[in-house]
Amino acid sequence: MCGIVGYIGTQVASDILLEGLRKLEYRGYDSAGIATVLEGEIHCVRAKGKLHNLEEKLAGETNPARLGIGHTRWATHGKPEEYNAHPHMDTKRRIAVVQNGIIENYRELREELKALGHEFRSDTDTEVIPHLIAEEMKQQGADPSLLEAVRQSVNKLHGAFAIAVISADYPDELIVARQQAPLVLGFGQGEFYCASDTPALVPYTRAVLPLENGELAQLTPLGVEVYSFEGQPLKKAPRTLNWNPVMVEKQGFKHFMLKEIYEQPGVVRACLEAYFDSEWTPADHLHSPVRLNLPEDYYSHLQQIQIVACGTSWHAALVGKYLLEQLAGIPTQVQYASEFRYAPTPLTPHTLTIGVTQSGETADTLAALEMEKQRRAMHSEEFQARLLGITNRPESSLGDLVSHIIDTHAGIEIGVAATKTFVAQLMAFYALALDLAQRRQTIGAGQLQDLITGLRQLPAQLETVLESQERYIEEFAHNFAETQDFIFLGRGINFPIALEGALKLKEISYIHAEGYPAGEMKHGPIALLDAKVPVVTIAMPGTVFEKVLSNAQEARARDAQLIGITPMDEQEAEDTFDTLIPVPHVDEMLSPIVTVIPLQLLAYHIAARRGLDVDQPRNLAKSVTVE
Repeated sequence: MCGIVGYIGTQVASDILLEGLRKLEYRGYDSAGIATVLEGEIHCVRAKGKLHNLEEKLAGETNPARLGIGHTRWATHGKPEEYNAHPHMDTKRRIAVVQNGIIENYRELREELKALGHEFRSDTDTEVIPHLIAEEMKQQGADPSLLEAVRQSVNKLHGAFAIAVISADYPDELIVARQQAPLVLGFGQGEFYCASDTPALVPYTRAVLPLENGELAQLTPLGVEVYSFEGQPLKKAPRTLNWNPVMVEKQGFKHFMLKEIYEQPGVVRACLEAYFDSEWTPADHLHSPVRLNLPEDYYSHLQQIQIVACGTSWHAALVGKYLLEQLAGIPTQVQYASEFRYAPTPLTPHTLTIGVTQSGETADTLAALEMEKQRRAMHSEEFQARLLGITNRPESSLGDLVSHIIDTHAGIEIGVAATKTFVAQLMAFYALALDLAQRRQTIGAGQLQDLITGLRQLPAQLETVLESQERYIEEFAHNFAETQDFIFLGRGINFPIALEGALKLKEISYIHAEGYPAGEMKHGPIALLDAKVPVVTIAMPGTVFEKVLSNAQEARARDAQLIGITPMDEQEAEDTFDTLIPVPHVDEMLSPIVTVIPLQLLAYHIAARRGLDVDQPRNLAKSVTVE
């Protein structure tokens, strides 16, 4: 949520700021703006709506400024109007600030500052920050320090925030600070950058330094100095990203989402290579075929697993629950992180807590894990926290919070609607469940080998689905130009995939869609069905295949259009559904990775057919960094 970009160096700042904001559009936003320092003044331009509106305002201007900050805003406090867009300035327009996060005590600060004569021009929480910095500088007297004024100010802020600050009176300084919201520094040759996320930095540098909570930094043309909020200098060194600029380009695809759907076979291959020992055989009873590099005490006397997640990651966690219970025999609970924070389950001994977040910055998930860590700290050894993260960004805040991470190896995902990161999270759960199953001897060596062999066949099978079904689904999507409601059905391990299919459709096409366990249709949702409501049913041969087909017949009796995600050569399924979207035959336990692909393509093509912004759907953000 919200994108921050900052630059100080030798190049034209506005060009770098705009390009950086373009790379952060996936985070979701409703207004944008930049501020630069030129000839002793702050030059600030803001616009409501998409980035091209800001670019139109800047077109034709000559601005050679070498220092500036930029922002894309996802509205929290105040409507998405230009006067609420960032950057925000103090009364005298000498200080400009951009912020990501929420200042919880802004009302009290606002009233105090207004009483001191500060004039506010927006409804936002952010605007208190430049006024607060200006007041701190006033208190310093004749020779004020911008760095010290920012440091004093951030210590008065409550909440989660990342900020970047410039001042017309300090043309060689860019000050940044972080508290519970992501901010990364970039290092060039005589030029330095800051951004909410690394994609904005990749075109310019691969040397980066993520700030940690309670840190601020002073960027000048000579270098970067990092301090604690207490003012102590800190020794920090940048690290090198293994990304390249091509990873944040569409590479010939119309949208990032479609590109990322097509990248899923490669993601599964990457996970197989990272997690699974290619030399393992069933005869090797003493060693696990899975390499997660988790400490032995994470496995020791393990009695229960609890998973906290949000959105698509929550759906991946539901599949994970099925795998962990059915393969490893471990009771597993899945909680919405936002609910778990305020109604945590009773403490249980020998419990592994897993946080799942593609960005590693999801505020609710981080807060839930932090709470779990703290509430277990004072208890006896069997109640001590065992925290594990599953994320695509091991360098994120999640990586700082938990001791161990399963890196999902999906590569950067730009489309707001998660696709390849979802499949990567599923692969992480397959690895964890099979690792635990082997260690606990809950499944035989033969079944373990069959499942691993099936996983190794998935990349080629996914490529087959993409090659054979995408054009067909694109044409099929034309039938739903006026459709207003969809129902998705699944059972067992594919019920979460029905939820995910419904979420993808409503995220990017704005069609009302609901996912249900197929057996629950007759307990209420069936009242919604008529000839105008398509019902997408996932029916894979296995333990519940006949049951799912029977449930689909209940929908057929209400004149609903039935769409089946099912193997081609299943005659009973062919007789049941009006339309088949065929998928390969796979073990039912592995089927979610196969069945989700057609649902992603269906959502994508319905949205694209409607002319919608697939990569940046309205009101949504890629990284949800506020509660």
